[in-house]
Amino acid sequence: MKVITTISDMQQTMIREKMSGKSIGYVPTMGFLHEGHLTLIDYARKENDIVVLSIFVNPLQFGPTEDLGSYPRDFDRDHNLAEQHQVDYIFYPSAEEMYPAPLSVTVTANDRTDVLCGQSRPGHFDGVVTVLTKLFNIVQPNKAYFGKKDAQQLAIVEGLVNDFHFPIKIVPVDIVREHDGLAKSSRNVYLLPKEREQAPFLYKSLLEAKAMIDEGERNSHIIISSIKELISEKTSGTIDYIEIYSYPNLKEIEKLEGNIIIALAVKFSKARLIDNLILTI
Repeated sequence: MKVITTISDMQQTMIREKMSGKSIGYVPTMGFLHEGHLTLIDYARKENDIVVLSIFVNPLQFGPTEDLGSYPRDFDRDHNLAEQHQVDYIFYPSAEEMYPAPLSVTVTANDRTDVLCGQSRPGHFDGVVTVLTKLFNIVQPNKAYFGKKDAQQLAIVEGLVNDFHFPIKIVPVDIVREHDGLAKSSRNVYLLPKEREQAPFLYKSLLEAKAMIDEGERNSHIIISSIKELISEKTSGTIDYIEIYSYPNLKEIEKLEGNIIIALAVKFSKARLIDNLILTI
């Protein structure tokens, strides 16, 4: 496994690999790898000749009230995990390498952004699509792997690739969960012991909602009320949002039909957790 820190070296290396006929699978991350990331890597390993993992904490994704400096980082640990999962290249640029000067051109996400996490993080997804545009051009992958836990991001990335005609297949991968159902996340380490005991009720509330749908309930307001009641009763967290939308268009619906997403976000003392279910009715 090789670690590459400059854009020019990464581009030249990828060009050589592609010219030799090898397929490239790409997993973009901000590091502090957990089992969800490793599952993406494993999928990429099965489907491609070369696996590239990028580790870059993108400053453009952080708002003025969000502490970029406190985002968890542990490159040595990430390096060991990547090696264990047979990554071929780690692209590990500095912020100065990625943004040596103020950008003269940025990318703006116009659709699917003003709901869910986008409501409380204005500009966040502009930062996501801008850095991914750079990373896709640097790595030039055949396939890129994204987890369904960040379902809004996945929908926006699919829009980016379609609108700008990137020759990349986006591969969605199911949410990886702890034994008790909690979605794997780098932020789980910030949960207090009591909050960690409560956190699985987020997923349990989604399963209860699915059971209501399976039994014939189609009113989104009734389902959202049920989720809200369970989370409020069983956790000390503060509900940020509970929403049901069409997917991947992320449009509001009252009667459930077609492809939908049930998504939620709950704030605990030091961690904000998200989870979702994507269903076809």
